Amino acid sequence: MRVFPIALLLAAGTLPAGAQQFGAAENLAPYIPTPQEAVDRMLEAAHVKPGDVVYDLGSGDGRIVITAAQKFGARGVGVEIRPDLCRKARERIKSLGLEDRVSMVEGSALRVDLSAADVVTMYLLTSSNERLKPNLEKYLKPGSRVVCYEFPIKGWKPVEAIVLQTGKTEHLIYLYEMGRRR
Repeated sequence: MRVFPIALLLAAGTLPAGAQQFGAAENLAPYIPTPQEAVDRMLEAAHVKPGDVVYDLGSGDGRIVITAAQKFGARGVGVEIRPDLCRKARERIKSLGLEDRVSMVEGSALRVDLSAADVVTMYLLTSSNERLKPNLEKYLKPGSRVVCYEFPIKGWKPVEAIVLQTGKTEHLIYLYEMGRRR
């Protein structure tokens, strides 16, 4: 049996302490940090390389864009709607000396220009991914990769679906490539 932690939490009507509740129309998911093992596997699946530009939509504390810079030599742009999380991520980026390679945009993932992105990562709900599809299709160039943790993009065929085993729990990572996703 596959277990999807966020889906179970949402179905039960409970969220971990500190997770934000849904409210604003542009708030696409609660804040639940992506486990570091999944972050690494997502970036590996996307074949992130030095010079790539990685956007993380709903970036929370910035761990994906920070890892993209530190381990893969990429540049990162986190997009986060919550000011407190954006501030926390900026403080961490500064403390790590990554300001020249990683930045945070405080704002809605639904409104960001993704045309500079080589890779887009997301840990959002399927319904949120559906809302982001027009923006992804509008801005991403052929060959750009989109990586989703746990929740797919309906109507797109992944070029790879990876099962990540952590203990007794299976997690899914979906890799899409623009121009090869349908």
